[in-house]
Parts: sequence; structure tokens; C-alpha cells
Amino acid sequence: MALIQVPHAEVVDRIRKELDEFVGEKMRLKANMGRCKIIEREGVLEETHPNLFVVKVEEKRDRCRRVSYSYADVLTKTVELSNPDNGENLLPWLMQ
Repeated sequence: MALIQVPHAEVVDRIRKELDEFVGEKMRLKANMGRCKIIEREGVLEETHPNLFVVKVEEKRDRCRRVSYSYADVLTKTVELSNPDNGENLLPWLMQ
């Protein structure tokens, strides 16, 4: 069975469109920052832009911080997004 290659631009578009549906919802993100440094945070997806998305995360001492990631980070699995309640991946089709 031959694998069909989908252009990366189409995959990034699909990621963006699906994340649009999660704006305002809580999510858990796991980001690989390199050199064996992995950050796990929970936050709310605030907005999506053509090339990146913004998540508002709660820091220590009731501080909030906004972090942004590109859709390419999700595509390359540098950032993984999941449901904070059950741990299910928000984009399961991307894990195949």
C-alpha cells in the first residue's frame, strides 16, 4: 500500500482550522525546548493567527503569561496539545 504525501502547507492549514475551533478552551501543552528540557503547561487558547497561535498560561503566584507557538511546531511534534481532563490529543490524526 503506497502512502500518499500531503503537502505541508495543507497540513498546517488543517491544524490552524482545527485549532480555531478550540479558541477559548483549556488545553495542556507539552513543548520540547531542546537540550532535554520539556515544559508542560495548562492554559487557554486565546487566539489563532495565520502563522501562530497564542495560549494564556497560568504561572506561579497567580500570574498569567502568554506564549505563542507556530503550527509548524505542532506539525513537527515540538509542541503537543492535549485535553487537560482526559489527556487525549487534540489532533489525533496528526499522531499517525
